[in-house]
Amino acid sequence: MSEIVIYEDGDISIEVSMDKETLWLNAEQIATVFDVNRPAIVKHIGNIYKVDELDKDSTRSILEQVAKDGKKRKMNFYNLDMIIATGYRVNSKKATAFRRWATTVLKEYLIEGYSLNQKRLNQKGLQEFNQAIALLQTSIQEDSLQCDEAIAQLKKELIQKGEASELFGREKVGWVLTHH
Repeated sequence: MSEIVIYEDGDISIEVSMDKETLWLNAEQIATVFDVNRPAIVKHIGNIYKVDELDKDSTRSILEQVAKDGKKRKMNFYNLDMIIATGYRVNSKKATAFRRWATTVLKEYLIEGYSLNQKRLNQKGLQEFNQAIALLQTSIQEDSLQCDEAIAQLKKELIQKGEASELFGREKVGWVLTHH
């Protein structure tokens, strides 16, 4: 697992574990994010599992960690699904701020089709961003070629059936009409 800072709100900065395309926090870290005591988080997590809102096997990971007292203990870590579900149950100013932040990110993603983490982008530099753009350009070119092939095949089939002419599937050419 790799450690990155994913969420900051005023005096809160949480290092999270990234693994399997999600992030993982323990109950103490979740409590810190929402500015409540750990027992409240544990209670909400228990209730979430109790009503089958989330599946325990896919949202919880048990890892061995060194506890505050220096001893190794097995600790429950919860993924982003559980963190969000808990955040929508907790009643605190920090939880309200988190819900607003999550809603803003979701809205941006739905409207724009993507979301950028500006701080992470600045930390990592533009290299990863440029790699992502190159990947998108390659994907668009491949999709375009597949579309061209599909249109050519459809054109061939329609011409054979007498349902289209050679004009079908041609790229649009700009015509300029002038009035003298």
